[in-house]
Amino acid sequence: MNNTKNVAEKKSNTPILIIGVVLVVALLAGWYLLSSPKTATNTNGNTAKANAANTTKPNTIPANAPQGANPPNQQGSPTALVTLEEFADFQCPQCGAVHPIMNEIKSTYGSRIRFIFRNYPLAIPAHDKSYNAAVACEAAGMQSPNKFFEMQNLLFTNQKAWTADPNYRTTWKDYAQKIGLDVAKWENDMAGIAAKSRVDEDMRRAKGMGINSTPTLYINGVDVPFQQMNVTGLKALIDAELAKAAPQNQTAPAAPANTGNTNK
Repeated sequence: MNNTKNVAEKKSNTPILIIGVVLVVALLAGWYLLSSPKTATNTNGNTAKANAANTTKPNTIPANAPQGANPPNQQGSPTALVTLEEFADFQCPQCGAVHPIMNEIKSTYGSRIRFIFRNYPLAIPAHDKSYNAAVACEAAGMQSPNKFFEMQNLLFTNQKAWTADPNYRTTWKDYAQKIGLDVAKWENDMAGIAAKSRVDEDMRRAKGMGINSTPTLYINGVDVPFQQMNVTGLKALIDAELAKAAPQNQTAPAAPANTGNTNK
């Protein structure tokens, strides 16, 4: 009789013990999750740039990197103490957003910097016109170095319009007329080898440097994190480079701008 009662009592206590164990496990799991370090999640759509920003050692241009198109498309002074080298894609929305920032930087610093633009059209379906856009700019530059940047400016400024236009080549022809190109020569140069070769050389340099996203920007050979590609961030980096070079050049006269392949 007593044995039967004890067994019944034990059975009645079993669910309570199970609930107690579950609660203890849940509390321990919650404590572990709260005390563990959280992993940051990248939501800006630019994983390569986010990873670059988190590294302790900045990426630098390899000594054996391919040269790229020579002479490069450049503005400012070729003898400036600070060189900015940008790799961009004409259908890249982030490149379009950075374009006015780079224009402001060039306007602010003038001949105190050397700005080099490298074509790097990405081989992805959404950027189906970017290679031809780069060729269109190079063909414009074959008539005059500053015409490259005039065409580049129109393509970035009107990026949303021509990207969605099935007759984009007609739109580009309008741009060529607007900036005063010999349109027939421009069309011939677009179809030729020379303009394409310059784009290919820039792409070879980008790939040789391990670049896999745009925009990518180097200041004096050091990669700039995407988060710093704003006017305030770039000015801080440029000013720091100018300050480092100043003690070595206090008595040296300012070098005149080279007008050969340079556009102010």
